Amino acid sequence: MIRAQRAVLPAPSQPRVRRAYFECRYGQLHVHYAIPAGGGFEEATALLCIAGAPGSGRFFRPLLAPLGRDRCVYAPDLPGSGESDAGPSHASSADFAAALGDFLDSMLVRQFDLLAHESGVQIALALAEQRPQQVGRVVLSPDTEAVRSDAHSLRQPTLLIDLRAAQASGRDGAELEYQATQLRNFLGLA
Repeated sequence: MIRAQRAVLPAPSQPRVRRAYFECRYGQLHVHYAIPAGGGFEEATALLCIAGAPGSGRFFRPLLAPLGRDRCVYAPDLPGSGESDAGPSHASSADFAAALGDFLDSMLVRQFDLLAHESGVQIALALAEQRPQQVGRVVLSPDTEAVRSDAHSLRQPTLLIDLRAAQASGRDGAELEYQATQLRNFLGLA
């Protein structure tokens, strides 16, 4: 008698990178995200990435896999950008922060770190002001005098980094890996 054997597949080691829609006060919010291969929900502090103009989370897509090995990483398209529904025509940084707060609440995220680039910095600052008890570490890009000045208002541990180099070089692999390593070290994921 021949018995069938089940194939035992190795557990995936790379995070799953996906996209989905979530509700917020302005309709649907399109989110690029990475989940650790073993699940990751509630196991580690989530990371919320906030892009600058034009507000698409696609900017962070190359960083999702390296940062999503140990935690959930979310990079939403801001309301009115990318594939998200439109927001108010004159939305403020506080309005965008509130919409992102709706998303975080719907995902039951209790603690999160922030990674913000260019005009996303103002939204991150507003979110840190609205939810000071939930925000852990904050990473701001680029490392300019204006952003350094803004960072002084934060109570959270802050890292200034310049993500523009990888953006300008077409996401150079070596530069991207260097930045991912810097971020992982600061966020406690090394």
